Amino acid sequence: MKEKRAWYVNGFLALFFIIVLLTGAVWLFFMNMELALPLSFVFLAFLLSTGMTMVQPNQAKVVIFFGKYIGTIRDSGLFLTVPLSVRKTVSLRVRNFNSAKLKVNDIEGNPIEIAAVVVFKVVDSAKAMFDVDHYEQFVEIQSETAIRHVATKYPYDTFETEDISLRGNADIVSEVLAKELQERLNVAGVEVIEARLTHLAYSTEIASAMLQRQQAAAILAARQKIVEGAVSMAKMAIEQLDKEAHLQLDEERKANMVNNLMVAIISDRGAQPVINAGTLY
Repeated sequence: MKEKRAWYVNGFLALFFIIVLLTGAVWLFFMNMELALPLSFVFLAFLLSTGMTMVQPNQAKVVIFFGKYIGTIRDSGLFLTVPLSVRKTVSLRVRNFNSAKLKVNDIEGNPIEIAAVVVFKVVDSAKAMFDVDHYEQFVEIQSETAIRHVATKYPYDTFETEDISLRGNADIVSEVLAKELQERLNVAGVEVIEARLTHLAYSTEIASAMLQRQQAAAILAARQKIVEGAVSMAKMAIEQLDKEAHLQLDEERKANMVNNLMVAIISDRGAQPVINAGTLY
């Protein structure tokens, strides 16, 4: 199915013509004319009245004539279309769908909770009406299916690599989700405007363990930065002493100095130096 334009004319002109027909029927009846002519006027007015329809802004009327799709009226106002036809309303407004919190496994098998909001609108009323049953429910089911599928393609978080993750690359994941949703909803004549993650967390049964893992990874990364800085500072200190203070240190003293600097910089607590005041003898 593909949307096409239905036949329709200005409804106010049609309403005026219906009133003229009814007025003419009454006048002919009181003029003692044959009953067939006034009844034909009344029947014609009734037939035209069955084609009157009103379209609200950002709505469409799908016109069906004895089981055949005639077309769609997208303009708002009062119109006269094919008499004896059925007109079904399809909303063209932008709508939101908030998915429930879904419990799925990421690509590493970790159970997570994920939810998203999908912003969509109908762009083809014929597909939305005839190609799927209840396109609103179709959007909801396909949205949850796409969210589950996307969640299984990426890990929740990456601690050692810079690969795409659900937590660290929310924008990329949202783009992938919107693209997959659009492919699924094309059959329903629906355009996906935006898809964003609204909730992402580990499941309760592993949340505490994963929190400890994140803390350990953060501590390890911090320690690595501290060690790199300590090595750089110790090297710089020795080079400046050799260059500016003209101190000739042997390898053993350099090793002791580096050891003391590393301990002072890397230690969690403030260093407490021991002052050598000399010996009694």
